[in-house]
Amino acid sequence: MFRIIFVLDLLNGNAVHAVRGERAKYQPVKGSVVCGSSAPAEIISTVMPKEAYIADLDYLQHLGDNFALIGQISEMTKTMVDIGPKNMDDVKKCARIADTVIIGTETASLDLIAAAAERFPGRINVSIDMKNGVVLTKDRKLEMKPRELIKKLNDYDIKDIIILELSKVGTSAGIDVDFLQEVAGLSNHNILVGGGIRDMDDIYALEKIGVSGALVATAVHNGKIPVELIH
Repeated sequence: MFRIIFVLDLLNGNAVHAVRGERAKYQPVKGSVVCGSSAPAEIISTVMPKEAYIADLDYLQHLGDNFALIGQISEMTKTMVDIGPKNMDDVKKCARIADTVIIGTETASLDLIAAAAERFPGRINVSIDMKNGVVLTKDRKLEMKPRELIKKLNDYDIKDIIILELSKVGTSAGIDVDFLQEVAGLSNHNILVGGGIRDMDDIYALEKIGVSGALVATAVHNGKIPVELIH
């Protein structure tokens, strides 16, 4: 069953429209055909997604946190949460409020991924954060081509791998089918794709090439992906 996972980016207690990873430009969600509010809990109770991907942009930028709100949403739906973990303390904080902890290459190290997968088997998702096809990382052990990293992660007890192309987030720019088909074939884990998904044609294409799920926000808010499909 292909998973369509609803995305909520949280900033100052609001759901914001993320564009290309340029966080300074993020504005509260407006003009949505599915919900007239930017209040995250209200959006979730209206959309009623089966799964939600939540990014805490305040914690990621050391501006506070949205932990109470995320905990509330985790009682309403199944959640995978990215707070930008840099150490095991962050991972533990996230594990208390989320079903699944997302560890992104942009903020974490390979050593943290290994330790977290051992400490929380089956509850860790690894996000391969990329910009224009290059893995974003500060850890030399993660400085490799996305394909090589996919293969390396086969050794770890993680749940899903997220391929997140930040240059496409919020743009409806489409997907790189050839690249995604290749990485899906290399991975022992489920592959989820985020960034640039336009409409149902992209969803069908991803399903056809062996990807397990898609992270969507813009295409739901603009009506290109029917909200019924994420219940």
